Amino acid sequence: MPRFTYFAPGKPGGALLVLAALFLAAAPAKALDLTHAVVVSPPGLSGPERKAVAMLIEEVQKRTQIRWEQRADWPSGEAAVIAVGPASALPLLAGAYAAEVPPDGGLKLPEAFRIRTRRGSRGSAVLVVGDDARGVLFGVGRLLRELRMRPTAGADPAAITLPDDLNVTTAPKYPLRGHQLGYRPKTNSYDAWDLPVWEQYIRDLAVFGANAIELIPPRSDDDLTSPLMPRPPMEMMIGMSQLAADYGLDVWIWYPAMDKDYSDPKTVEFALNEWGEVFKKLPRIDAVFVPGGDPGHTEPKYLLALLEKQTALLHQFHPRAQMWVSPQSFNEAWMAQFLEILNQQLPAWLSGVVYGPQVRMSLPKLRAAVPARYPIRHYPDITHSLRCEYPVPNWYRAYAFTEGRETINPRPVDEAAIFRFTQADTIGFLTYSEGCNDDVNKTVWSALGWNPDADVVEVLREYSRYFIGDRYTDDFAQGLLALERNWRGPLAANEGVGVTLQQFQAMERNATPGERRNWRFLQGLYRAYYDAYTRSRLIYELGLEERAMVKLRQTLKVGSLEAMNGAQQILLRATSDRIAPDWRGHIVELADGLFHAIGMQLSVSRHMAKALDRGANLDALDFPLNNRVWLEEEFAKVRIMPFEPDRDQRLGIVANWTDPGPGGFYDDLGDLANQPHLIRGTGEDPAGLTSSSVGFIRRQTGRSSWWDHAESLYESPLIMRYAHLDPAASYKVRVVYGGDHPKKPIRLVANDKFEIHGFREKEVPFRPVEFDIPHAATAKGELTLAWTREPGLGDDGRGCQVAEVWLIKK
Repeated sequence: MPRFTYFAPGKPGGALLVLAALFLAAAPAKALDLTHAVVVSPPGLSGPERKAVAMLIEEVQKRTQIRWEQRADWPSGEAAVIAVGPASALPLLAGAYAAEVPPDGGLKLPEAFRIRTRRGSRGSAVLVVGDDARGVLFGVGRLLRELRMRPTAGADPAAITLPDDLNVTTAPKYPLRGHQLGYRPKTNSYDAWDLPVWEQYIRDLAVFGANAIELIPPRSDDDLTSPLMPRPPMEMMIGMSQLAADYGLDVWIWYPAMDKDYSDPKTVEFALNEWGEVFKKLPRIDAVFVPGGDPGHTEPKYLLALLEKQTALLHQFHPRAQMWVSPQSFNEAWMAQFLEILNQQLPAWLSGVVYGPQVRMSLPKLRAAVPARYPIRHYPDITHSLRCEYPVPNWYRAYAFTEGRETINPRPVDEAAIFRFTQADTIGFLTYSEGCNDDVNKTVWSALGWNPDADVVEVLREYSRYFIGDRYTDDFAQGLLALERNWRGPLAANEGVGVTLQQFQAMERNATPGERRNWRFLQGLYRAYYDAYTRSRLIYELGLEERAMVKLRQTLKVGSLEAMNGAQQILLRATSDRIAPDWRGHIVELADGLFHAIGMQLSVSRHMAKALDRGANLDALDFPLNNRVWLEEEFAKVRIMPFEPDRDQRLGIVANWTDPGPGGFYDDLGDLANQPHLIRGTGEDPAGLTSSSVGFIRRQTGRSSWWDHAESLYESPLIMRYAHLDPAASYKVRVVYGGDHPKKPIRLVANDKFEIHGFREKEVPFRPVEFDIPHAATAKGELTLAWTREPGLGDDGRGCQVAEVWLIKK
């Protein structure tokens, strides 16, 4: 088990809705010296308010080694004062400045706060006044993000300053702003955390405006324990619930209904007993969210009947707690049944509906279909990069095959676009997270949940200042944006990947030992090196493949066996003569550093990760980025062929795989640079419900072009369009059906009326299949091909997935 110290050495001014005029707007901002400030807080604070004051003092001390004095009355003399407390205590709290900060000057809204700065003969003062207890907490969070905290550096002593024009009155736009914190084995880090680490992370979330966390019960779709867990799951769940209560934050539970048959009274009785034990033990529960699927698969009428009983049980222990449900994974018939029950029966026990992954309609459509009495909460997936609700758009296959589904994924621009596209129909969100790989994304969502118009770049500056250090405010923020740009478009042509690494290397060279142990700093470095290493390997290995193909095409001159041997020797240089070995070694060092710093599990063997797909991308660091795997498979088959002509013929097919022949066309639908006939759609919906997108399967054998594909979701067709065909010619289509749902039948229709083939399962192992195109379909020189999966299905919506297409002129 790793022993790690959680170090969190920022500012979201743009993340807050500023509603008050600046008191000192006429003069340029100056710095208040708060190095030796005194923190004043009135007696009689509530528990969460005391936690907020403690958070202020302790977080400043962690970053500067300066511990501010705390007292209940204003000091005499000219010492700077930071006064923190509720509006109800304002006369005592504001001291000599009480008359300048009227008690009715707040917004009088939940979680609202005011910050005022003063400079005068009576000494500098900062007033943090919350309209309620949470307002005190979030006011302290805003102050922490604004402070310029500099530790001792050489002969320069530690210092703490604050711009003296910070005068803010603000309240959040969305009442629910939270994140799922699931202590379970499949997460890429959470299962290694003990309660002190959880408290620090909950603090970090609150600093940026989060007001809720979501826990997972001991039994879910996962193993019961992991080798890294410091406490049993139930004990940890109790502790995390208490931590949230201590800070005055809401506690939700994501509680899947996983048993087989809830129409059976015995199953219902078992579930009531099991859930009741959890409800009884937790010190705080504000809401329970039950997903309709993934995991679980229960017809709505039985699921809702179960939840009515569970709600009554929940209220025995937590009388004000709410029950929420999602129609996740419902097929068309179940969705109709679910909506009918809500609209006709209007169940009073149900508090609201959750929109998240695998809901078969858009959020606006769901909002229109659900009775207005039920609010909608968003459950956005911010943690996965592929096979998910909001995949990385236009991701290149080399990243998907190596960094994988749960890589470190700062996506500030994408997440802001997702938020602004989806959030209007909701009361807020609790994000879906599988670990700390999405830490930047959590911050962006929290900031936008407070102020949807916040400048995302400013949010990143605040993140960098607060978590990394004041001197990294701009550099690290720009580095996070650069990491997101690394993932845009074809990788080999993206020269910015190397520039991104140079930026992070410059920060790395100047970093202190403490900064080099900061897990957020290490995450940025790991991604920058990993991206650059992958790009270098891609260019190198594609070059090796091209040279191997040249050798292979010499089979008629030198014989098939010699040609294959020569080609294979060239391909093996990817491992025998590695490129950028120093980068590779440093990536391993950074992965080990992250394991010790925050329990991040980037390898199954080294760090006890659950699986390769659960963030263990260190184990895929050298995964082939060309067709070496497929070529070696083909060479093995060819070598056992007894006759040279047969070997020559097969090697000719391998060497000229993508050639459609004269007058033909070839599309590799998973390759962004090689899908000229694919209709992508509008692309406005980040979930891809109305447009095609690139998808990826788990690594396997075969061509690299079979590991990714174009796909459409649910009933949306996947469309290709051809123009300027020869009207007199006949054509056939050759297809490789790929994807992660080979058993889901797929249908192909030309020009909306010619069925090329009916619903059929895909060939496994993947291989090309051919179909004639009726001449009438191409007689006008144009052709549209449309693939669909069976209508009305539920689950994740995938299945209409096509890897390669040749249109061949006969």
